[in-house]
Amino acid sequence: MIDVGDPIDGSPSLPYDASTTKKHGPAHTGTEGARVAAATSGQRTGRKRGNNEGNIRQRADGRWEARVTLRTGTSKSFYGKTRADVQRAMTQALRDVQRGVPVPTSRQTVAQFLRRWLEEVAKPSLRPSTYAGYKVVIEKHLVPHIGKLPLEKLTPQDVQALLAERSRAGLSPRTVQLIRAVLRRALGQAVEWDLVGRNAAVPAKPPRQHRYQARIWTPEETRRFLAAAQNDRWAALYTVAAYLGLRQGEALGLRWADIDVEARTLRVSGAMPTVGPRVRSEPKTERSRRTLPLPAAVVTALRTQRTRQLEERLRAGDAWQDHDLVFASIIGTPVERKGLHDRWKRAITQAGVPDIRFHDLRHGCASFLLASGVPARVVMDILGHSSIKTTMDTYSHVMPHLVGDAMTTLDAVLGTGTD
Repeated sequence: MIDVGDPIDGSPSLPYDASTTKKHGPAHTGTEGARVAAATSGQRTGRKRGNNEGNIRQRADGRWEARVTLRTGTSKSFYGKTRADVQRAMTQALRDVQRGVPVPTSRQTVAQFLRRWLEEVAKPSLRPSTYAGYKVVIEKHLVPHIGKLPLEKLTPQDVQALLAERSRAGLSPRTVQLIRAVLRRALGQAVEWDLVGRNAAVPAKPPRQHRYQARIWTPEETRRFLAAAQNDRWAALYTVAAYLGLRQGEALGLRWADIDVEARTLRVSGAMPTVGPRVRSEPKTERSRRTLPLPAAVVTALRTQRTRQLEERLRAGDAWQDHDLVFASIIGTPVERKGLHDRWKRAITQAGVPDIRFHDLRHGCASFLLASGVPARVVMDILGHSSIKTTMDTYSHVMPHLVGDAMTTLDAVLGTGTD
């Protein structure tokens, strides 16, 4: 048993030298002597501990326990295999109290913390679609695997095991990286709140992510697809995506108020989220807000779309819900992604062109522009990229061809070389 009077820094705590009376006066006798003897032998004296003090004892099972009494009257215990382990923990806790840092007094699980963080911290600052994605990550991937662990006991090894298991389950490297990113952001808040001493997700290594190599149609294949789909209900949507490089959410979030057919301009001012409630939200980034000139083919497609939608509105009658959306359901509501995806795949089959993603229309637009000699900075503005680096990194596969063309042009301009 350890002396309950030992201060946490390990220095002597007795108000006198028990081995001599020269410095502090005569040794105590009687009741006081018994108290001192009990203290030096490690026995309990029955004295109640004061607030912001701590004591250490060895339990019957051989483990050590350090207990701290806080100003609120509540207590906090630390357990360990050795006295030194628990004394270090108790020392840190008392120092935190002295600095005004709160010491957690209950065992909060990882699941409890993540759900509270998502609703109270993350949700107010996130776009609805991002919040919905975070919620899926937490409920589908984090809570079932590490949710029951005490938050303060979560280790980098636990996080690494989670990432490895998710990879073995067949999740893509990008999804596993997203799982780590959400957990890392949440645990960063836990560190700021002094609920944990370190962010356990930081040392964990996610799987290496391989950049997706977009599959794009040739200009001839793109023309063939648009021609074959001209009677499709979504013909104008395909045309807008192919010519302007809009993200699918941006295209589905277009309003008629954003389009000026006479001036031949289109303004990207919002987007329809890919997950979660189908509620039009702010663009992905501030750079995503942009006004684009309309090619003649897009103007024609939008006029046809306007006529088709007015006919659908008449057929719907009172069932029509006016959201001013350019691309909407047959009753005016936001488009269901599943139905659009199925229609897209059927259109590809009917046109007899290679199977690609809808998003690859955006990649095709950028590649055609760059290959035609349009400056990367202009392409960046058309696509709404946040930086020129994003454009250059995403379309680096087009750059070697452009460099070769540039050298050929330079050779023709200078005309001094010999073959």
